[in-house]
Amino acid sequence: MADPITIRRLYGRRQGHKLRQGQSALVEELLPQVSVPEAGPLDAQTLFGDDRPLEVEIGFGGGEHLAGQAAMRPDHGFIGCEPFLNGVVGALNHIRDGALANVRLHMGDALEVVERLPDASLSRVYLLHPDPWPKARHAKRRMVNHGPLDLIAAKLKPGCEFRLGTDDPTYCRWAMMVMGQRKDFVWQAQAAQDFLTRPADWPETRYERKARRQGHEVWYFRYVRV
Repeated sequence: MADPITIRRLYGRRQGHKLRQGQSALVEELLPQVSVPEAGPLDAQTLFGDDRPLEVEIGFGGGEHLAGQAAMRPDHGFIGCEPFLNGVVGALNHIRDGALANVRLHMGDALEVVERLPDASLSRVYLLHPDPWPKARHAKRRMVNHGPLDLIAAKLKPGCEFRLGTDDPTYCRWAMMVMGQRKDFVWQAQAAQDFLTRPADWPETRYERKARRQGHEVWYFRYVRV
């Protein structure tokens, strides 16, 4: 079955509303300073100048969670991947306002970055509120498919976490089915409350707040790489 590993296509608009002058300045001045190199192998030394734990967020939206995690662990390096310009601008605002020196951004396909990292090099991978692609014929576009999960599993260190958040019931059921088929991840939930309550070290995102305002349940999945 085709999935994001083989499709290699980003759907949707790359930009929403027109950027204001200050936002354009951030893109022109700050983004080049914090961008992931466009080519070549990647590791902590290349990205941050030292050997430190690395974490990746796939599709960081407005950057709230990425910035929150980076602020909590300044000794870790964070790589945020987001194809949409307005989301990148949001993250740049957080980086500037929080003086976050431990974040690097990639405006594009996260898989292109993850593939360039060494195997067993990541301490955590986040996939929060991904596009659910609710129609069955679009299921191949979902990031929770075995191709992307094989890659994530290869790059995560044993004993480290893959975190998934969603408020979409279809995606929730799909993720439970796909992850339940894998032998390289162990779900950390022991009771329903474990995936219905946001962990203390899981900063809230605007998408999560919006989902709750709309009366949606939100599910928090934590899987450890075996």
